[in-house]
Amino acid sequence: QLQLVESGGGLVQPGGSLRLSCSASGSTLDYFVIGWFRQAPGKEREGVSCMSTSGGGTNYADSVKGRFTISRDNAKNMVYLQMNSLKPEDTAVYYCAAVLKILPVACAMTSSFYGSWGQGTQVTVSS
Repeated sequence: QLQLVESGGGLVQPGGSLRLSCSASGSTLDYFVIGWFRQAPGKEREGVSCMSTSGGGTNYADSVKGRFTISRDNAKNMVYLQMNSLKPEDTAVYYCAAVLKILPVACAMTSSFYGSWGQGTQVTVSS
């Protein structure tokens, strides 16, 4: 059973940067598609970015393209989300997610695609 733990959230001023980390245990990440989601107060959870297994194909929400970068280090069992040029509307609880896919498959930005979730880390962008 894969377990995920996020870290790296906090308070940052608009225009600032944060790097979120997601540590995985219980299994190696080699055959897991990974994703980052966020949920702001009163809003539904939305997909931010995802990365497939083979070849590392990625996808980003339009709202974060050019500002956020997803990456993974399978050797360390870690997933990252580098967030630059942060805006107040990026304020949310951020979750990492993963799903086992033995065969290569494109990642998805929908919550139902993923089976394992972290507990979330709060990101607040405010002056």
